Amino acid sequence: MVQRIDVTGADGVRLAAWEFREAPPTAPPDPDAPRVLLLHGLMGRAFHWAGTARWLSRHRRVIALDQRGHGQSERPAAGPGASTPLGREAFVADAEAVIEQLGLAPVTLVGHSMGALTGWQLAARRPDLVEALVICDMRASALGEASQQEWEEWFRRWPLPFPTQDAARRWFGEDDPRVERPDPGRGAFFAEVMHEDQDGWRPVFSRRQMLTARETWVHDAHWEELAQVRCPTLVVRGLDGELGRAEAQEMVRVLPKGQYAEIPDAGHYLHYDQPAAWRAALEPFLEEIRSAAR
Repeated sequence: MVQRIDVTGADGVRLAAWEFREAPPTAPPDPDAPRVLLLHGLMGRAFHWAGTARWLSRHRRVIALDQRGHGQSERPAAGPGASTPLGREAFVADAEAVIEQLGLAPVTLVGHSMGALTGWQLAARRPDLVEALVICDMRASALGEASQQEWEEWFRRWPLPFPTQDAARRWFGEDDPRVERPDPGRGAFFAEVMHEDQDGWRPVFSRRQMLTARETWVHDAHWEELAQVRCPTLVVRGLDGELGRAEAQEMVRVLPKGQYAEIPDAGHYLHYDQPAAWRAALEPFLEEIRSAAR
């Protein structure tokens, strides 16, 4: 069962949160159940976590958030006079608002890519809200201007509109020049953020706004905030993902309570590439947190 919950984020932005439950949505949440907040990455959406949420919700209260500019949450206006509506502070403040408005604290944050960065920035600033953290394939090092320019050029190459959703799946999973070998998980990830328009299938987000959001963090390193995360933290990487092994292990070393997991045969979208292995890496850590809280 999935239930939409409307939340007010920073600056009054309307956010769509989704509660995944085994019980009927009319039943009140179990106040003693551990709470989990799932944060997707750039260009993602809450329903990218559906597979993970299904097994998590058997023993936990599970909320997935469509972050601002994504999914069914409000797309803030951007342009002259806008006070960085897609900046880092706004994403972190939104997650904070969801936790407080839905009574999730202390919560376990599970974040993929940009969502992982939001998670550790919030955990560093509001340790009272976060009892544990999972960082899924996100780097702490600065990526730099060259990376941002590569993304801008990549966005220009998208052959929009796609004639069908399957065409989008094939392009992102096979034909995109950035794909070195067929990647079904990547194709599925992007197919789910396409919607049918009058002339074909297009992304539900603004590519320009995605670049704006990315611009606010790619030039900076985030090691200092990572070192301020005091709760137990699991760093997970795909063997062929964007987070290299040496950097991931250094992140674990920097974290006061860091742990490490690696998933073979997985890229950046590892929870799509290898869902069983992702669960096998995540579940023991979450059970450890659950046992410690009893």
